Amino acid sequence: MEIKKPAKGVYLLPNMITTMSLFFGFLAMIWAIQGHYETSAVSLLLAALMDGLDGKVARLTNTASEFGIQYDSLADLAAFGIAPAVLLWQWQLQEFGRTGIAAAFFYTACGTLRLARFNINSAAMSKRFFIGLPIPVGACTVACFVFFTAHFPAVAQKALPYAAFALAVCLGLVMVSSVRYFSFKEYDFLRAHPIRVMLLFIFLLALVISVPKVMGFLLCALYIAEGPVYTFFVMPRRTRQLMHALTPHDT
Repeated sequence: MEIKKPAKGVYLLPNMITTMSLFFGFLAMIWAIQGHYETSAVSLLLAALMDGLDGKVARLTNTASEFGIQYDSLADLAAFGIAPAVLLWQWQLQEFGRTGIAAAFFYTACGTLRLARFNINSAAMSKRFFIGLPIPVGACTVACFVFFTAHFPAVAQKALPYAAFALAVCLGLVMVSSVRYFSFKEYDFLRAHPIRVMLLFIFLLALVISVPKVMGFLLCALYIAEGPVYTFFVMPRRTRQLMHALTPHDT
């Protein structure tokens, strides 16, 4: 039976969603330059939402293409590599002058390297993990940090430039690191524990609705922290257990 190819118009759908992601990233830069930092942060989150949708739509409609993959990567560079750096610079890093420029550029450069590495190795990598922090998560962390700082006490506001500087450098480092992050593309655990997962989802949803500006950043920070914990503590322990199980023992 011949498989019917999708209509040409359907191929436009995922690329149109990618264009929306690029557009929101562009708006984030414009609003950051105009000094509307929270609006810029919202635009980054919307760009990440569009980025999460385009690939899923392409797979569901069987309209994935090499053009779409390359276009998505270039859009990610603008929306999640350049726009967050512009936001950080306009918002806080100007306090450091040239050093602030270096920190913002470091974030962008590391994000670009992360995308290039992903494009080269995506076919050979396990779908269960990302190697290095995904660049959209880095952008969402920057956006959520802007909201999170609204809850800082007045005495801590003076430390904001230093916190933004540290955030730019740390996010850049984890993006180009070899740390493994769960991709949530394989759902074996979710299928095995549906009730627990649903209860956890409801609990987290309630927290996010209650204190969205705080929980958004804390969830991003938790995701970033679980990567090193899994890579440097859980994985070696499992490897030792496996090696011990495979090693013959005298009886």
